[in-house]
Amino acid sequence: MSGPISLSKLALGQQAVLRSFPPAGAAFLRLREMGLLPGTRLILVRQAPLGDPLEIEVRGYRLSLRRAEAECILVDPDSPS
Repeated sequence: MSGPISLSKLALGQQAVLRSFPPAGAAFLRLREMGLLPGTRLILVRQAPLGDPLEIEVRGYRLSLRRAEAECILVDPDSPS
């Protein structure tokens, strides 16, 4: 198993477990308030044609993130079976 990667590096449809993100910043505080916490499972649902924003599914709802935010979030991707 490889180490954590940036959320922005996930392939479409790939699932992962959130490991960490910056402890400071208004955007990351808001993400924590919305339930995006370490240990949370998520899936990369889609990307805009130019790659920004990204849409993830987390805890039964979909959330759009800027690519710059996604690059700061580390996840452990599920290995393909």
